[in-house]
Order: sequence, then structure tokens, then C-alpha cells
Amino acid sequence: MNYQKILEEIQIQIQSELPKGEVASYIPALKNVQADDFAMSIKLLDGTSYNIGCFDKKFSIQSISKVFTFAMALKLYGKDLYKRVWYEPSGNPFNSLVQLEYEKGIPRNPFINAGAIVTTDSLLSYYKNKNITFNEINHFINSLCKKEIFYNEEIFKSELESGYRNQALASLMKSFKNINNPIKDTLETYFKHCSLMMSCEELATAMLFLANHGVDPLTNKEFITAPKAKRVNALMLTCGHYDASGDFAFHVGLPGKSGVGGGIVAIVPKKMAICVYSPRLNEKGNSHTGTKALELFTTLTELSIF
Repeated sequence: MNYQKILEEIQIQIQSELPKGEVASYIPALKNVQADDFAMSIKLLDGTSYNIGCFDKKFSIQSISKVFTFAMALKLYGKDLYKRVWYEPSGNPFNSLVQLEYEKGIPRNPFINAGAIVTTDSLLSYYKNKNITFNEINHFINSLCKKEIFYNEEIFKSELESGYRNQALASLMKSFKNINNPIKDTLETYFKHCSLMMSCEELATAMLFLANHGVDPLTNKEFITAPKAKRVNALMLTCGHYDASGDFAFHVGLPGKSGVGGGIVAIVPKKMAICVYSPRLNEKGNSHTGTKALELFTTLTELSIF
């Protein structure tokens, strides 16, 4: 299959979609992006890459980082993690307080904000120190993408100063005894890994292990076991796009995870990992053009899991 030609066809077809949607505005530092940027990268299991657009431009990965922290926490805690964060779709916005109150401080899944905060808190409990915890998260992702990546200090500080809803989520869970560390330490670690900067090509490479049962196909290193990789992929399919996860599964048909920085990652099991970047978001907080591009990709290649 000529993947480069398919990507170039997608780039032509999505041009009319690029002006639609709005960049994330509730994190002030994210307003400064080039709103009409577009990039897409494919990484095959043999290491072959196909790219279009500004594929080597770094952007804030935001909630895509939740995939990596969930994989780390699942490796460390196994089934015990589910006592603190469930694995059900939420059907509510990613930063909802209502459901969290009703369900006594246990988040529905690790990909909504509350769930990712709990996952980060579990890593903090294991590594004992916020700086060590972040370094371990960073090292894990570095090992996956084979590049040294860094967080953006401006975006981190912007989230720290404006993240009132996340502070409320953490405080509510603390009241239910589901945050075990100081809220400040947990949130600083959470905001920092959301502020990591990566390119489309780096993210596609970093996701390869989930397309290959938890094993990096380029080095043969096992990062997580096959059963745990199955769990991560299942949650990406059912929860990776918040209350639009069903819509994404319906139209795209791949396990995927979005971030409000404009990125979406997706995997085709035993074939490839994909990343698309377009910072204008739809009303659900997912990349508008990115979603359309992935739908086109699975239509043109017939590579949906269904």
C-alpha cells in the first residue's frame, strides 16, 4: 500500500476543514500556536516512516501523556490500580466534577482529568518525590520515542496558574481519600507531563509498543505485558476522546487518544502507530481536522479494527 500517496491525498482533502474549530483558550499559553498547522505521521512496525505537513514541529502533548502514565501505573500496580480509578467510559466532559462527587471520588477512567490525576498520584506514591516521578515519566517516553524530550515551562506555569478545575477535582478526590500525596505535588507532576513537547513523528514512534502487544518492535524490549497493552488499547478505544469516544470509534474505528494541544495518536494493531496534529478543536475538545484526517485514513486504507 502506498501510504505516502494516501497521506498526500488526505492533506489535499482536509484543506477545507482547517479553518474549523478553535484552539484551546482555557490554557493561556496554548493560544500562541499556529492555528492552521497540520501534520500526520505513520510509523510501521519495521520502523518505516511516512509523513506530511509540519511533522517534525513540536507541540504540547497534553492528555496524550495520560496514555504513558496509565501504562506505567498499570505495570507497577496491576489490578490494584482499578481500586482507585475505574475503566468505564464517562459520558461526561473530561473535567466534570458532578460524576466524581456522585461516585465518591473514584474517577471513571484514567483518561479523564480526574483519572489521570489519580494515576499521577499513584506514580508519586511509588517514586516518593515529585522530581523523581516526573523524571521517570520523561525517561519512559524518551525510551519509547528514542529522543530526549522536554516540557515547556511557559505552558506548565500557565496550567499551574489557571488550572482551577483540576485543583477542584484533586481537592474533591482528596476529601474522599483518593489522593495520597500533597495536592500541590500531584498537580505539579500532572501539569508537567501534560506540558511535554513532542512532534508527530516522535509520538507515532512512541506509540509503536501499543501496536505490538507492549513490545517495542524496533528494539524487542517489552515495556508492558501483552495483557496490559490490551487494557490500554481498550481504554483508548472506549475512553480516549472523552464524551466523543463513541463518535471517534464510529467514524475512525481505531484505539486513539487526543490532547487539547491538537494532537491525536492512534494505533492499528500489529501494523502501525499514527499521529496527527491540527490545533483547532471541536466542541468536545478534540482536534477537528485531526479527527477528519484519521477518518479519511481508515476509509482509504480499510484499516479500521472493525
